[in-house]
Amino acid sequence: MPSIVERAIDREETAMEFDRVPVPGGDLRIARFGSGPRLIIAVHGITASLMAWQRVGSSLPAGWSMVAMDLRGRGHSAGVSGPYGLRRHAEDVERVAEHVGADETSVLTGHSMGAYVAVLHAVERQYARTVLVDGGLPLPLPPDISADDLLELRLGPAIARLSQTFVDVEAYVGFFKEHPALADWTAAMEDYVRYDALEIEGGVRSRVREDAVRTDGRQLLTEGEAIGAALRAIKSPLRLLRAPRGLLNQEIGLIPDALADSWTAQLPGLRDEVVPDCNHYTIAFHDRCVRVVVDRLTLEPAI
Repeated sequence: MPSIVERAIDREETAMEFDRVPVPGGDLRIARFGSGPRLIIAVHGITASLMAWQRVGSSLPAGWSMVAMDLRGRGHSAGVSGPYGLRRHAEDVERVAEHVGADETSVLTGHSMGAYVAVLHAVERQYARTVLVDGGLPLPLPPDISADDLLELRLGPAIARLSQTFVDVEAYVGFFKEHPALADWTAAMEDYVRYDALEIEGGVRSRVREDAVRTDGRQLLTEGEAIGAALRAIKSPLRLLRAPRGLLNQEIGLIPDALADSWTAQLPGLRDEVVPDCNHYTIAFHDRCVRVVVDRLTLEPAI
């Protein structure tokens, strides 16, 4: 049976061209969607892979292309060694941008944790615009809880999955189909899960490294001051696209209104937009949401 990569290449609507980018500790896998001269650099979330951008990348208009990467510790870059951390990923994004010839006409985007990585990277390179997808604003750490405890509360189920072994790939796909935020299942979601499935002796597990997730997740909660400083220093036009529902499809999203309002007050150039009827994941998977994301990424003139 052909692999998920082979099947995706064979399907016209999800055609991808793969490459490797040397970084300290190994080679990152990247994928290019489309062939247009206008380029988008895309960064995925904390337990995700480049396949999180498949639906968006395959929906771009003529004249555009997208390059997404498997961050170190994820996907087919899982073997790239640490140290991990948001700044380390931002340095890797710079190496990818150099490798593919990104310039001041290119667009930068990131989803979830990838939005925070994009914020740190955007300080170092000029883009036509930077689009943050349901992430990128510093997350307040309540005074009565440690970063590790809060990480368990927010990402505990996702982290637990990384140490689980499933009978086979079908069982792994079935596990994701039970996720409350993925009830409206799509082909892109299935491709995303199958890409992440690693066959091992005794079954299947995720390709994602738990130590990478714990390091990066802790920094998401403790590096708010540095992330805020980077947001203030970004020179490219900045847009935030938010999902109104959260990681478990709850009614309060990852970036609630009050947090977004506080940052739009501080950064008059930050354009905040809620994408209707989406949660943290479907904003990148469901066509009704993807159409908005694609439009804001390729909007002319630059926002």
